[in-house]
Amino acid sequence: MHFKKFEVLDITENSKIKGTGLIAVEDTITLFVNGTRIASIMATPDMLHELAVGYLICEGVVDDPRDIMDVHLGENLDVRITLKTSDQVEVWHELRSSGCIGVGWEKNENIHVTSDAKFTADCIRDSLIHLDSEAHEKTRGTHSASLIDEDGNLIVKAVDIGRHNAVDKVVGSAVLDGVDLSRVFLISTGRQSAGMVLKAARAGIPLVVSKKAPLSSGIETAKKAGVTLVCFASKDKLSVYSHPERIES
Repeated sequence: MHFKKFEVLDITENSKIKGTGLIAVEDTITLFVNGTRIASIMATPDMLHELAVGYLICEGVVDDPRDIMDVHLGENLDVRITLKTSDQVEVWHELRSSGCIGVGWEKNENIHVTSDAKFTADCIRDSLIHLDSEAHEKTRGTHSASLIDEDGNLIVKAVDIGRHNAVDKVVGSAVLDGVDLSRVFLISTGRQSAGMVLKAARAGIPLVVSKKAPLSSGIETAKKAGVTLVCFASKDKLSVYSHPERIES
């Protein structure tokens, strides 16, 4: 995790105190696919290889990770990816440039997670510790995402200034390591919108957990995409909004 130290003036009712504080670094990461720039992402400048692979999968640029032939870091935080074919990129680009980049279900109706994985409520509750990070304690300005297996083991964790980026990074890392994403669940900071749920669905992840609230679009998308969505997760309660059959008490 990258930090910078900045001067700060803390003002209270009775005092003014000069000091310094650690702030999370963000930078512009530019993704090129087969020579074409497809995105510029504001992100924490680490795990860039994983970020690129995860972005391609979670944003629906590619359906099959095996289509990704090569990923390498270029100059100025450029990440250059080679795919087997440019066809899917051209279609994805056309949708984006036409304005069809939202979460309207008509563009995602073929996405459905099929997994017979089961997760215990205790396993989910125990995993909440992985939402914490040293970076957030230092800066209060970061998000985290982790993938947990059916036995409660932490597979991978990422911290970033953006909750979307953190998800992309853990998915990319898991794909590169050959992890079966249909047997793990994602625990993520932040509200769960349709965009967040769709990232998990495109990757084939059957369960998403957050301490924060869902949005209506997130719940509706989870129901349609076959994703179990758990929000307001705490040691005392799990609020399940879709496909509760995957959770065992």
